[in-house]
Amino acid sequence: MEQFVIEAIKKILVQNKVPSVALIKGKLSQSVPMPIIISILGRYKNDPDNFKTDESKSISKSTKEKHTQSQLDRIETKLDQLLILLQAQKNTGEA
Repeated sequence: MEQFVIEAIKKILVQNKVPSVALIKGKLSQSVPMPIIISILGRYKNDPDNFKTDESKSISKSTKEKHTQSQLDRIETKLDQLLILLQAQKNTGEA
């Protein structure tokens, strides 16, 4: 029965909503005793990262990778500009 509640919480998280007893009950496909729902909701509130879905983890990882790539692109652009300036400076020094 706990697994049904955990799955319901994950479905709610995918929708970017905050799990509550009412939302969980609405997502359940079968009847689950209220104490179990409250217990698992309490576990979620104590450790939300433990309930993240693979989809939300991959989105987070993808966002971090895009940010890192963006930083690398900016560094590469600045390096190219520096190399152009150094090359121009070298050419004016030879003349």
